[in-house]
Amino acid sequence: MLTSREELDAELGEAARAWLDAALAEAADDAARPQTAADDATRSEAAADGAARSGAAADASRTAASPYASPSWELRYAAAGRHCGQRHADSVRSLLLVEARAPLASITRLYEQGTAAERRAVLLTLHLLDLGDTALPLVEDALRANDTRLVAAAVGPYAADHLAPHAWRHAVLKCLFTEVPVAAVARLADRSRGDTELARMLTDFAAERTAAGRPVPEDLRTALALTAPAGHPAPPTAAPAPTEES
Repeated sequence: MLTSREELDAELGEAARAWLDAALAEAADDAARPQTAADDATRSEAAADGAARSGAAADASRTAASPYASPSWELRYAAAGRHCGQRHADSVRSLLLVEARAPLASITRLYEQGTAAERRAVLLTLHLLDLGDTALPLVEDALRANDTRLVAAAVGPYAADHLAPHAWRHAVLKCLFTEVPVAAVARLADRSRGDTELARMLTDFAAERTAAGRPVPEDLRTALALTAPAGHPAPPTAAPAPTEES
């Protein structure tokens, strides 16, 4: 869970707070850099070709003054754990991304070049940034991983808002396969309600587990119950085992 700036200030030491103040100031300075004609052009281009190209071009414009280095706040992003402690690193990195109004190119660069912890912070912050659905490739990449920290972060509010139904259903199954609690899936109840295809997939998975002599996870029963339309009972997780009399 991400921590607010006020909570961080109450928990960080003086040196860490000073470092965070400087880091956020650098992020804000980068975000406040005056827009140029090139930025205006990329916004027009985005209307025709998608926001992904706009994010990349805008980021390139914002770093034009220093073409051989990332913005200083991106370097701070990588160093957050060292200066503020690993326990607060997600929250510090998220604050930096929001303060910088990080464009898609920065988000993608930080994700692709980052450690698992740095990638998780990106995923946890996506819903706080104005990216539309352009960051979905990062979510899809995380859902292909076997790192449960990334899977759990990938099924947050951004995925709930932007993943297509088929991909979202498979994200729920990925949680079950990797034993990520379905409580991590944002808006699970809303998106599951009345979803007969998700119910079928979950029932098939339960039947496979039962046939293999493996227990059906309680989280699967929880998710399956949520697929029932309002006022209807949940579908069974598997056919009952035959009795000796039968």
